Amino acid sequence: MSHWIIAPVLLPAIIAGLLVLSMRHHLGLQRVFSLGGAGVLVAIAMGLAAQAASGAVGVYELGGWPAPFGIVLVLDRLSALMVLLTTVLAVAVLLYAIGANWDARGAHFHALYHFQLMGILGAFLTGDLFNLFVFFEVLLIASYGLVIHAGGARRMRAGVQYVVYNLLGSTLFLFALGTLYGVTGTLNMADMAERVAAIPTEDTALLRVGAVLLLSVFAVKAAILPLHFWLPETYAAAPAPVAALFAIMTKVGAYAILRVDTLIFGPDVTATAGILSGLLLFTALITLAVGMIGILGADGLGRLAAFATVGSVGTLLAGLALFTPETTVAALYYTIHSTLAGALLFLVVDMVRERRGAAGDALVSAPPIAAGGMIAALWFGAAIATAGMPPLSGFVGKLLILDAVRGDDWMWLIWTVVLASSLLAILGLAQAGSQIFWKTTEPAQVAGDAPAEAPPPLALPAVAAFTLIGAIVGLTVFAAPVVAYLEATAGQLYDPSDYIAAVLGPEAPEIPPAPDGTGEGAPTASAAPQDEGGA
Repeated sequence: MSHWIIAPVLLPAIIAGLLVLSMRHHLGLQRVFSLGGAGVLVAIAMGLAAQAASGAVGVYELGGWPAPFGIVLVLDRLSALMVLLTTVLAVAVLLYAIGANWDARGAHFHALYHFQLMGILGAFLTGDLFNLFVFFEVLLIASYGLVIHAGGARRMRAGVQYVVYNLLGSTLFLFALGTLYGVTGTLNMADMAERVAAIPTEDTALLRVGAVLLLSVFAVKAAILPLHFWLPETYAAAPAPVAALFAIMTKVGAYAILRVDTLIFGPDVTATAGILSGLLLFTALITLAVGMIGILGADGLGRLAAFATVGSVGTLLAGLALFTPETTVAALYYTIHSTLAGALLFLVVDMVRERRGAAGDALVSAPPIAAGGMIAALWFGAAIATAGMPPLSGFVGKLLILDAVRGDDWMWLIWTVVLASSLLAILGLAQAGSQIFWKTTEPAQVAGDAPAEAPPPLALPAVAAFTLIGAIVGLTVFAAPVVAYLEATAGQLYDPSDYIAAVLGPEAPEIPPAPDGTGEGAPTASAAPQDEGGA
């Protein structure tokens, strides 16, 4: 049992506690420990990714209690990839927050930031549905504090809307868990996979209800239409570093959909075959279309970046929805790209509005901004990455998706929506860039255009932005080895026998269906109580 698996969950929790208890009055110390801790997380994530690349599935049993009775964290190629992506993003965003002084505009930014990382990384590593719910709640609490950081009526309204909507999703999550537990008698994902496979097809009505409820919960987290209403205003109102970190938040929902559908409700489970993919494909395409139309019609930079996030979720889920190894590889590649590109766009938007004086976020003419040449170059890079234009990785990702769906019955619909929405994104981003950098006015023509105070220094924010651009370029240059890793990841996902054996043990007996048709068989171990526990 590798103890390093729990480090991405434990380390942020320890750092957050230290920041609150010992350094809350010392911003300089908070910055050093926060950034240092984020750097250590990257090193740990790289080590875990190297460990998972061998194909071995690592399991950490909390308290030494074996699954399915105890809480387990599981490391495979997919979870290692998402942990590494999150930690790299976290360092770049934290650099920006420090350089732009966002962390000084309210209390406990760094502690909340690390609690947020704890929730995200825990969601990627957990092997238990109940503890996935627990980590979702950690995400909700920390993200609410981050959304309202620095105060303001607009942020408060957006924060309340965000919390209320996600609390409704959490309530639905509990209903889904109760339904699935009633059917299978377990919430450990590996154990549930075996029990679901043993349930007779004629006794799976409640199982289908639980599966659809679970998909609805993950759709809220991923902001899939029509459950996306909370995202545009929340992301537009949130501080820029928070919105940039939230670029990975919607991917938590997409990850959960992929994990649950391949492990528990796989293609071999006739009771749910076609239900999830059929629902997901059409909602993903509509989400993609609405997101890109939102870019074209946005009246502010923040909402433009928020709708770009909605569109990116629709794109990756349109590829994922067919649930084949080929489409999964393409969707995972686009997941990496869209996370980096979405975060970059939010950071560049913040650079612009911090330097536009009274015009701020609005897409109206204003005097030229300071350091306009460099920021224009960053905007150009973020725009072509977001729209999926060559030569950056967004173009590669969309090509992979289009190629993966060739021969499918819905190929022409997917191709049409993806290509048409890309054109809308290009038009919307070009229009915004033209308004900001070309249609400028003389300073005297805009009343009150001088900012109340000088904009923050550009050095660290520029380092953060160029780091993300460098990561996008690296993803493009090394597309072949990345795709090779993702192909191995997809192979592991669609053949979950190693995952199940690692969690339950190689000699874990299969669960026979109960005589009453509920699917509850004899427990795999008689000495331990069947207690799912909490995080």
